[in-house]
Amino acid sequence: MENFVVSARKYRPVGFEEVVGQEHITTTLKNAIDNNQLAQALLFCGPRGVGKTTCARIVARLINDQSIDNPLMGNDTFNIYELDAASNNSVDDIRNLIEQVRYPPQQGKFKVYIIDEVHMLSNQAFNAFLKTLEEPPSYAIFILATTEKHKVIPTILSRCQIFDFNRIEIGNITEQLQMIAAKENIEVEEEALNLIAQKADGAMRDALSLFDLIVTFSKGQKVTYKDTIDNLHILDYDYYFRMTEALFTENTSDTLLIFDEILKKGFDGHNFIVGLSSHLRDLMVCKDNATIELLEVSDAVKARYAEQANKTPMSFLLTAMNIASQCDINYKGSKNHRLHVELALVKMAHLNAAISLAQAGGGMDDSKKKA
Repeated sequence: MENFVVSARKYRPVGFEEVVGQEHITTTLKNAIDNNQLAQALLFCGPRGVGKTTCARIVARLINDQSIDNPLMGNDTFNIYELDAASNNSVDDIRNLIEQVRYPPQQGKFKVYIIDEVHMLSNQAFNAFLKTLEEPPSYAIFILATTEKHKVIPTILSRCQIFDFNRIEIGNITEQLQMIAAKENIEVEEEALNLIAQKADGAMRDALSLFDLIVTFSKGQKVTYKDTIDNLHILDYDYYFRMTEALFTENTSDTLLIFDEILKKGFDGHNFIVGLSSHLRDLMVCKDNATIELLEVSDAVKARYAEQANKTPMSFLLTAMNIASQCDINYKGSKNHRLHVELALVKMAHLNAAISLAQAGGGMDDSKKKA
């Protein structure tokens, strides 16, 4: 049996042009290298899985004129050092690093030190690092990476050129997954990839891990929407559309039966009410053609949202969102979680009657004023 290589490693970018969703950073770094204006201390910060360590490795290779075609090849050079600060966070570890910095590179132009999860360094280690970071030898480049910039002490921040990485947009993740699926000759449904991209929450590494999981589940034949929601334990859009229809038509029995079906499938009531709030928000967004692009779903699902939004008045959506929000806030404090959610759903199911009654009352008040 051949060794399986996960997609996150197999398709790790080897050049700036392959990095997804970080054009503002890759363009700046490329121009800095081309114009010989690269700072000696860089801080890459941002969420997990968005390309911080990858960009650091690309910078290290470019400034030493080292190129590779296979991302699985290691940095087979003595000029690039990677330190995991999560497990090497003591002052002695930093002192050893500083000792290494004193020696110039044996080959190439620069010695590059990539320190991952730098926020894990102790205060003593940070302080030991200050002088070297401020006045490094001409051949030394320090690239620090962290997911928690606020934990890095200000004196370190002031000595670094800071690059803030963004969460990767769902559309960009979906396109990357489609490209990988085409290379691997895997048939995919766009809705399935879109769902994986949403679940990844802006992290390309997470998206690739989920993609591998679904491909394994489907035996590599076809990645379908149904397989994806089943394997990732995600509530199908259809439940939210059905629930909204039942609520708007004041069908209390269907409302409770749909919620019971959701619970029997093993989904949590809290997650459902949060998902329903998001669904109502998306319907509100679809009320205006200018904001419909804010929906991060496939075109087929977007059309379904637009259709239901046309049937549902704004007054209903706003009041229902308010009830769902209060249910979400008070959920943990409730002794009977199921009853708590059911009560909120019943309230929503009688919104139209309440709104009509309020409007009728307002009309009567106006007629009295005129009389």
